[in-house]
Amino acid sequence: MRGSCCCWNRRTEQRFRLLAISTVKSLKIKLLLFCCVAFTLLAFSTSASSFVLWINNQTPPPPPPRFPDSGKGYSIVMNTWKRYDLLKQSIKHYSSCPRLESVHIVWSEPDPPSDILLKFLHHVVKSKSKDGRYVKLRFDINKEDSLNNRFKEIKDLETDAVFSIDDDVIFPCSTVEFAFDVWQSAPDTMVGFVPRVHWVDSLEGNDSKFIYGGWWSVWWTGTYSMVLSKAAFFHKKYFNIYTNEMPSSIREYVTKNRNCEDIAMSFLVANATGAPPIWVKGKILEIGSTGISSLGGHSERRTECVNRFVAAYGRMPLVSTSVKAVDSRNIWFW
Repeated sequence: MRGSCCCWNRRTEQRFRLLAISTVKSLKIKLLLFCCVAFTLLAFSTSASSFVLWINNQTPPPPPPRFPDSGKGYSIVMNTWKRYDLLKQSIKHYSSCPRLESVHIVWSEPDPPSDILLKFLHHVVKSKSKDGRYVKLRFDINKEDSLNNRFKEIKDLETDAVFSIDDDVIFPCSTVEFAFDVWQSAPDTMVGFVPRVHWVDSLEGNDSKFIYGGWWSVWWTGTYSMVLSKAAFFHKKYFNIYTNEMPSSIREYVTKNRNCEDIAMSFLVANATGAPPIWVKGKILEIGSTGISSLGGHSERRTECVNRFVAAYGRMPLVSTSVKAVDSRNIWFW
């Protein structure tokens, strides 16, 4: 009888212990949940009050800081050829970009720009000038028709930063300004929107033979080694190097074949810096319908350019990279 009573007491004691333990655990869990909910409500109320305060005051938060600059903006150097409607559209758009200081139009046509065209473009630039800001407009007239003209040294160029652009591509000003910020962080390299790549021609079994790859090659491999000068920032000093120090055989090849001046500039900058370019992500609006790249055999001709330029330098100066500059303020996930 005593044994059964003791057994009952032990069982009762164990049940009370288990009940006490489970009660404590339950209280701990509830306390933890309460703390989580309280913290969430506190955070929400703080952000909500800040949002309400912003709505009431109608004053947005301060903009994010920019990279430090030299106190000057950038100059656009635009290549054009008998596409006056595209030229007008491009100048009208870019003249409103905040830190643009001047526009230099590379003119290689046999006839000078007409008075009607000059009057229109000067009027457009003037109409975009606000708050004491005035964008200078210059025509750089060339006697010879050569793609090398787009990289001739400009004597009255006042900014170190050059935004080289074709007349048939348009980017939002905010995107151009972001690319300018990126360039200021690495002013000796090329910073652009149109990446291209090269790789060794393994089928030839020769490490000194290379192939030029277009956009789909960049997309597939995730790497690039060039940014094309149809939309790129670089330092104005490269104009002088291109004209006076780059192997003359490269300029002669560009003039003769009317192609690859953009690859030549990529080779020049890479040879001078030993570093890769920087690709900036941006939406491009192509307002032109035709160009050299639309012709048959374009990739083959570009591959020939790459190998000619390697021979001229005596080595492959291009450096591959997978880095891409993205403005995280304009995307949801990064």
